[in-house]
Amino acid sequence: MTNIEELEHLQCVIIGSGPAGYTAAIYAARADLKPVVYTGIVPGGQLTQTTEVDNFPGYPQGITGPIMMEDLKAQAERFGTDVRFGYATNVELATDGGVHKVQIDGNKWVSAETVIIATGATAKWLGLPSEEKYNGFGVSACAVCDGFFFKGQDVAIVGAGDTAAEEATYLAKLCRKVYMLVRRDEFRASKAMVHRVNNTANIEVLYNTETEEILGNEQGVNGVRVVNNETNEKKILDVTGFFVAIGHKPNTELFQGVLEMDETGYLITKGDSTATNIPGVFACGDVQDHVYRQAITAAGTGCMAALEAERYLAAKESGE
Repeated sequence: MTNIEELEHLQCVIIGSGPAGYTAAIYAARADLKPVVYTGIVPGGQLTQTTEVDNFPGYPQGITGPIMMEDLKAQAERFGTDVRFGYATNVELATDGGVHKVQIDGNKWVSAETVIIATGATAKWLGLPSEEKYNGFGVSACAVCDGFFFKGQDVAIVGAGDTAAEEATYLAKLCRKVYMLVRRDEFRASKAMVHRVNNTANIEVLYNTETEEILGNEQGVNGVRVVNNETNEKKILDVTGFFVAIGHKPNTELFQGVLEMDETGYLITKGDSTATNIPGVFACGDVQDHVYRQAITAAGTGCMAALEAERYLAAKESGE
């Protein structure tokens, strides 16, 4: 155990620096909580790996993910947020509403009255070199984010669950043709979602089909080579977009056995709240949202987390 008297003591520590973390910081700083943000290994989160962001309010001409995150960081710092490069490696959370402790970079500990968790989630990828090569140049893990760029074009999406089926039908409204690549001979999606896919005329489902390589040039993706895993037959699909919808992994390993989470690892928050099962610990953004997973919804829950942290501290100080 760490000696709390020797630690730097904070009112509010925010773990993570995506839209949720920085929005929480803006609100917490304006409430004079003097928040400290630890950025994590990827400052700015998933959006720093996104090229164009066209669906975040306030940017009529669109903006790149990295620039948008720098804007949010600058806004948080303007109100006094202390943004530090570092990542949380261990936690000792007080179940009785006492002071929490967070270890940074495997050696330094800080203590805090409130902890806001905004560690996000990581998209699962197929692991192909060509997938990494064209990520942001025709390859995407978010149809809702990037589908608009492929309006009137032919695209492929890989996945067999509810998310893949939902994203395929979303793309079908924008794109001329959607190839849905399903590795097995059946979906994992619910019957309702399968029915929706099967009743969408411009979706073609290719069962027993795996992606061998994504093809392209300096302009981006221009095809995908697939193989039938039963017949070994290979063919090239002429597509300009390739969407991966095989799931996300919430970055919650640090909190296993400490905070309540669902079977996939998403942190469970109380209804209409960002509060976790431990008093003074709040979770916002993709770490607790497996439904929407948008920058704007993450920012919204970041706001909620900061407001709740402020109210929690006010109630604690007044002895309520």
